[in-house]
Amino acid sequence: DTGVPFFDHLLRALAFHGRLGLSIKGQGDLEVDEHHLVEDTGLALGEVFARLLEQGPVERFGHAVAPMDEALAEVAVDVCGRPTLVFSGEFPQARVGSFEAALLREFLTALAARARIALHASLRYGANSHHLAEALFKALGLALRRAYAPAAGGGSAGMSTKGTIG
Repeated sequence: DTGVPFFDHLLRALAFHGRLGLSIKGQGDLEVDEHHLVEDTGLALGEVFARLLEQGPVERFGHAVAPMDEALAEVAVDVCGRPTLVFSGEFPQARVGSFEAALLREFLTALAARARIALHASLRYGANSHHLAEALFKALGLALRRAYAPAAGGGSAGMSTKGTIG
């Protein structure tokens, strides 16, 4: 519940496909615009993902391609400790209802920075910004679910080969 209906719609898709028990109550200076609220939501969610590493090693990599009608989006995640966002694609319509589609990049930037992940997101194709955004958040949820799954074997082995060759 952010007070931004389309953004809430996308967060629900992210939570559903990521199988996240997500509950967000966001408040912001919506009388100015939605930018800070969307960005702060990404920061807060990124903090949650960063803390998941305290529970033990995770699979580290996640990848998903998701359609929404004529649109297709792809997301790849590396839980590597090096915050990076690579975003490619265009939203054909600048707004979905009253929501500025460009804010989704701000959300992803904040999420990647605070979670300290490499996040690659690509809008492969599509004619409708609503469909592209929804495909993006579905793919994001799937990729995050896969990347943050507990590491196979559940051991205490690291998530990197750095320092393993003497």
